[in-house]
Amino acid sequence: MNFSNTEDIFKNSKKILIISHVNPDGDALGSTCGLYKAVYNRFKKKADMCALTYLSPVYNFLPNIGLAKHSYDTSLVYDLVVTVDVADIDRICDMKVLFDKAKTTINIDHHKTNNNFADYNYVVPEASSTGEVLFNMFKNSGWEIDKETAECLYTAILTDTGGFRFDNTTEDVLSAAANLVKLGANPSQIFANCYEFKSKNFVMFQNYCVGKSVFTEDDKIAYTTVYKRDLERFNGKDDFTEGLAEQLRAIDTTDLAFVVKEVEPNKVCKISMRSKKYDVSKICSAFGGGGHARAAGCTIKSSVDNAVSKIIDEIKRNDYGE
Repeated sequence: MNFSNTEDIFKNSKKILIISHVNPDGDALGSTCGLYKAVYNRFKKKADMCALTYLSPVYNFLPNIGLAKHSYDTSLVYDLVVTVDVADIDRICDMKVLFDKAKTTINIDHHKTNNNFADYNYVVPEASSTGEVLFNMFKNSGWEIDKETAECLYTAILTDTGGFRFDNTTEDVLSAAANLVKLGANPSQIFANCYEFKSKNFVMFQNYCVGKSVFTEDDKIAYTTVYKRDLERFNGKDDFTEGLAEQLRAIDTTDLAFVVKEVEPNKVCKISMRSKKYDVSKICSAFGGGGHARAAGCTIKSSVDNAVSKIIDEIKRNDYGE
């Protein structure tokens, strides 16, 4: 995939906007900041960065993260809008107005459910992360990867491989990570920032949610529910639910785990699903969602209890997604 084909587009675009998905994770934020710095190094241009909704303080260490905004004036017209780690265009919410009005659009991603919604699409489903996609693009196109860019891309790869624990950790992933370390990324420091920067309330909240988990099908399916009142009780933020599904999946008897998070009481729920061997993207796609075989998500417009019932029914109907 030749990223240099779009070199002239970046070069000739005066106003550039980089957008990641709603509720951005480490891959989304690392990729956003990494692309921002790479564009500046290559063309001496400062792009705008939009990281929708709440930004976890865990990622405050990322270079230039303070320049990211939650939204931009939708009356603006950009020469170029680039989405990073956006599996579906609806995941950029109101910023879709700016995407639709842009003179040129580029889509950089690694989700297999991505339907190539931009003018130029660089979607690599076999990649571990958007950070890995960007690393290969920069390397193959001769773009500079300085220390700050390396830190951002390493963070993206680290978090989307679960600290190099998930089955998307390939030889190519480790090679990319090694190269980024050579370029200045500090593995121990970045790991500490990403995984050892948890508040007391965060830990207590997650313990509470794990403690009220439900197990079905001879403990092969595990799930927990998160109500708005639960978050309020622990003064929690949106990122407090990160990693919950992974904790349930780690239980030796669990084949498939999911978390149902209440967004609007009795109206909207967000689901995060993880598995050890089943394709959960098939299950989530039934509700308009998607993602990866072992990690996917969706949104269901219903109460929490009803959402749980629908998910369980869909899991059984699909023989766990096989």
